[in-house]
Amino acid sequence: MLPEEGATEDLGRFLAEFLVPGDIVALSGGLGGGKTTLARALIRELVGDPALDVPSPTFTLMQPYEAANGRPIVHADLYRLRSPDELVELGFDEMAETAITLVEWPERLGPRDAPMLWIDLSLRAEFGDGARFARIDGSGGMDARLKRARALRLLLVRSGWDEATRINMQGDASSRAYERLVKPDGKSAVLMISPPRPDGPPVRNGRPYSAIVKLAESVHAFVGVDRGLRALGFSAPRIYGEDLAEGLLIIEDLGSEPVVDANGPRPERYAEAVRLLAKLHATELPGVLPVADGIDHVLPPYDLEALVFETELLPDWYCPSVRGAELPHAARSEFVALWAEVLDSIKPDRPTWTLRDYHSPNLIWLPDREGLERIGVIDFQDAVLGHPAYDVASLLQDARVDATAEFELRLLGLYVRERRAREPEFDMQTFARAYAVLAAQRATKILGIFARLDRRDGKPGYLAHLPRIEAYLARNLNHPALTRLRLWHEAHLPHLVPKAAPDAAEEA
Repeated sequence: MLPEEGATEDLGRFLAEFLVPGDIVALSGGLGGGKTTLARALIRELVGDPALDVPSPTFTLMQPYEAANGRPIVHADLYRLRSPDELVELGFDEMAETAITLVEWPERLGPRDAPMLWIDLSLRAEFGDGARFARIDGSGGMDARLKRARALRLLLVRSGWDEATRINMQGDASSRAYERLVKPDGKSAVLMISPPRPDGPPVRNGRPYSAIVKLAESVHAFVGVDRGLRALGFSAPRIYGEDLAEGLLIIEDLGSEPVVDANGPRPERYAEAVRLLAKLHATELPGVLPVADGIDHVLPPYDLEALVFETELLPDWYCPSVRGAELPHAARSEFVALWAEVLDSIKPDRPTWTLRDYHSPNLIWLPDREGLERIGVIDFQDAVLGHPAYDVASLLQDARVDATAEFELRLLGLYVRERRAREPEFDMQTFARAYAVLAAQRATKILGIFARLDRRDGKPGYLAHLPRIEAYLARNLNHPALTRLRLWHEAHLPHLVPKAAPDAAEEA
């Protein structure tokens, strides 16, 4: 129920929040039902001009606009259309493919495969002047988006952030999206949109990739680990509001001051990040974390199956991209067997929380705090129970930042000293071996992931990081624990094993 014209305009502004190019909004209803009022409010919100003149397109049939983000909008009125064939002459289909399209008299469109939002408006004078009733339905996934948008609006109101301006933030390689919320008084927070992960196609034994490598299925994982880190005194974001079912969180905005600069890692900031890991790894940690009343998150094990399967991304994606062909079956089988053998030899005596993406893009420097609290940690929803060496390698062999072997060795030494100060029995040699193996595993995996992001997902920007990761892998393969894998690479991918100095873990 829309009790007055302002409510109809509010509905238009609400719809503008989740529409994307390719969507069609079908507006139907009798004369005076409010179709143009709704369309005008929606277009003004998308364009970012509350005073924009939005005439009815009854005579022009189609009226184009440009949204604030540069994307096209089309407002169409098909009342004078005699048949859907005339749409071809108007170029409607080509425009609608890349535009947010609002259509009055949509029954003249004919069948459509595009995501569609159906809105039927009718006057309800019995409820007052200007009162209208709106029936809303969706197809092509639109109904799920509408449901999430409603849940988001309720969350913003419930949490006191409904008056905030929403600003898109750069996302990551995942399906999650982020927005910065800024209140009129300047206070800010981050909106995290992380809907439950749908199962992908089965890739092995009827299971999807995400299940095999233990990726989080819902936002519950983020909430559980976040509260666990904060309970230990670390600077993970406070959670201001949540809708667990829809995967929506409003979290503390830790800012954007990085731990790197134009020259690479900031040594004092990386040192604090290393000390944080040493403290975390020296602590007895639970494997089950509370999320909400009656809801727990169980940290999955970063087991041999997951670690080996991740290495297979190299032959499956990197090799076709770099070599231009798949590996021979025998070479691929040998590669997998060698990785299974070496990874099976480094099982930790006491698994710890492995945050998995502990590197510069996910670490924020907080100069106003003290000690380890100066390191803000923001990405850990895929945390698992694994070997402590993994996150150390993730930090010191950052896929996006150049770090010399000397710098890596110095910080490895710092980690060892910090661990020994907390645990005098800490075995440096065993750790160094595991570090080399897991650093090589991670480099192997990332080479495959970045090649996949290019070939499958159309994100070629990640290819710029391949030379750095290749150099890390070459460095790691010098460790004696990886001799047989080094020989395999010499035979099949020799460019990954140039003559190099001994790896940092071996030196440590």
